[in-house]
Amino acid sequence: MHYDQSWMGYGMVGGLEAGAISAVAAFLLYLIVHAIGRRQGWSPLKKIAIAFLLALLLTATGDMWDLFYFNYGQLQSVTLLKAKLASVHDPDNIGVRVFCEMAGAMVGACVGWIMLGGDWRRALRGDD
Repeated sequence: MHYDQSWMGYGMVGGLEAGAISAVAAFLLYLIVHAIGRRQGWSPLKKIAIAFLLALLLTATGDMWDLFYFNYGQLQSVTLLKAKLASVHDPDNIGVRVFCEMAGAMVGACVGWIMLGGDWRRALRGDD
């Protein structure tokens, strides 16, 4: 869904701002998913994946749709293209913003896992 992006910067600055929003959303969602998943016996990876996907659903779907639409949509006229581009904040750097939103959501969910006692040293070693 699109949220108000009029205050955001352009280029990489806007991408980092969008990524920070996704990271905070993913962190908060991980806290909620962790509380639910602990009672259900979910693995840490399942909790991270659910928080990541929910954060993308809440923060990045508007930009992802615009990116998909501009690449694959059938824009039949210049007037329609101008109207669609006018409704998008910073259409030149929409790919950077989508990438930063995805990276931010993953970072936020993983930070939530680490903050709630995730055994990241064991995970990096590959131990079971």
